[in-house]
Amino acid sequence: MSRKHHTRKMTCLFAMALTAALPPAAPLLAATPSQTAVATAVQAHVHGEYYCPMHPQERSDKPGRCPICGMFLVKDEDDATPQQNPAAAAGSLVENAKANKAQDEGKTYTCPMHPEVITHEPGRCPICGMFLVEKEDGANQMQMEQATQQQSAAQQAVTPKATDSSSQHQHKLVPQADSSGSGTIKYVCPMHPQIVMDAPGTCPICGMTLEKVEMGGHQDQVQVNVSGGMQQALALKVAKAHHQTMWRFVDTVGEVDYDESQITHIHSRVSGWVEKLTVTSAGDKIKKGQLLYEIYSPELVNAQDDYLLAADSLKQHGTNNRNSELLRKAQTRLELLGISRDQISQLEKTGKTLYRVPFFAETDGYVTNLNIRDGMYLQPATEVLSMVDLHKVWVIADVFENEQSWLEVGQPAEVSIPAMGIKNLEGKIDYIYPELDPVTRSLRVRVVLDNPSIKLRPNTLAKVSIYGGANKDALVVPQEALIQTGKENRVVVKTSDQGFVAKPVTTGMMSRGQVEILSGISAGDDVVISGQFLLDSEASLKGSLLRMSAKQPQEADDAKDHH
Repeated sequence: MSRKHHTRKMTCLFAMALTAALPPAAPLLAATPSQTAVATAVQAHVHGEYYCPMHPQERSDKPGRCPICGMFLVKDEDDATPQQNPAAAAGSLVENAKANKAQDEGKTYTCPMHPEVITHEPGRCPICGMFLVEKEDGANQMQMEQATQQQSAAQQAVTPKATDSSSQHQHKLVPQADSSGSGTIKYVCPMHPQIVMDAPGTCPICGMTLEKVEMGGHQDQVQVNVSGGMQQALALKVAKAHHQTMWRFVDTVGEVDYDESQITHIHSRVSGWVEKLTVTSAGDKIKKGQLLYEIYSPELVNAQDDYLLAADSLKQHGTNNRNSELLRKAQTRLELLGISRDQISQLEKTGKTLYRVPFFAETDGYVTNLNIRDGMYLQPATEVLSMVDLHKVWVIADVFENEQSWLEVGQPAEVSIPAMGIKNLEGKIDYIYPELDPVTRSLRVRVVLDNPSIKLRPNTLAKVSIYGGANKDALVVPQEALIQTGKENRVVVKTSDQGFVAKPVTTGMMSRGQVEILSGISAGDDVVISGQFLLDSEASLKGSLLRMSAKQPQEADDAKDHH
């Protein structure tokens, strides 16, 4: 290309640029498409290479923010740099258009917090201000149409937010420091509390607007502000702290057990063989005077023979001290070997020795353990059987460690057996065991109950209610309002229509859904009984942030003193 031809082409280009910069007028000649594209590029270069993604008409020659929505201005990649001449801009316009078209077809950007926000260019979310991220897969035509409609709605919602900054966070939890001393103003990211700045701005991580917080000084409490609409959404409920009489009421569970004083163990006092056994198994019901077993024992046979000889000697030689003493000793021996007086009288009348000696039950009861069978050889160490009388039973209740000081022997108690439909059996505390269970950390209490109809069976679960003394004029709140962390106890107090403060409290006794407050709040305070854990978490997070920020000036002062 000759120099003359090149000069002529450059003159035409500058003329077209000058025409595009002037106010629009009726064109005298129709411009070609290439000439229109060149004019547009030159005009964009004149007005500025930075523009707002949401408001493309807002342009600037320097980086900054959009005066309408506050978004960062982005650089127009289609504009030519100041070093480029119009010819280079015109030459690269077609290539940039092709690149932009390829980008529109393959890449889309969305907001991590608001997936409905979708755009073709990188930037910030018009709702929360976070940086848009690139989607891995390209969106189809339907998604692009929906994104265009949603962006239009978001653009309309941005304008009033820019004019009224207070309404932007009307439904957010906004913690504020309730400081009794003067403090410094800091700006903190709600999503990244470690981001603390001295001036307003946005978070460098997520792009959210920093919140204004007063730091430093002496922070006594951390207040969380919740709007009325958010309180309804969280279903917050409050109750007043008030004075009332609390009863030391222990509601616990127990188990029916044998009355150990009614258990009987039967042993044979002689060695011998079981000839007849009338009890078949454990659980059999035994009546007083019932035959249990018969035994053949040479020792018993000899003792009977000695008794008969002493009785005959007394009859033959008359009554004297020696013969009377021999008869008494023989009778005592039989009694000690387990022969009853009725059996001894029968032996004296008949004068015949019993080789199979019967043994009878002395009380009513139920067999709990049977250790013999027919034909077995018995020794005095062998337990024949054990039985228990169920006309009285024990109820062993477990009481929590912190309630053991409420108990005394003789206090009234009510026992219910839900499985059997038995309610309100009256009894008294008969005994308090001297030690706690090392595993469950509970104290065992014994209640004695009469059981004439044998309805209460051992090992049945029972509900036990023990009534102690009264704790008068106690400041109480519902137990569900108490937040137990292990290190301290807290309640969330409503200080105003939208203000909430988490306060540490010292607790006393707990009974029937109420907890005594010894210190921390006053009568008439409104405590939150539903939804308080979210408020407490927000206050704890903000309190940690305030403590962290309060250390920063101190560390800076220490560093200066060190240098």
